[in-house]
Amino acid sequence: MNKNDLISAVADSSGLSRSDATKAVEGVFDAITAALAKGDEVRLVGFGTFATAKRKASTGRNPRTGEAMTIKASTQPKFKAGKGLKDAVN
Repeated sequence: MNKNDLISAVADSSGLSRSDATKAVEGVFDAITAALAKGDEVRLVGFGTFATAKRKASTGRNPRTGEAMTIKASTQPKFKAGKGLKDAVN
């Protein structure tokens, strides 16, 4: 399922128009992104938790040349599925 499929599914299940469903889905994505950018955590009970994790700088190798290179530290988004989601999938 891609973003357009998700928008169509939301429109069908909620009775919203496609344009309203698009605004709703994009609004949810924007809100989650903004919260993670501030370093906050987004908990959706029964679904899962969106959070960020710090990644240390490390040394890697360029696959083309084999030359050692430094990979800079970064912040990565993480998602941990909740019990409700895990139970629905299994």
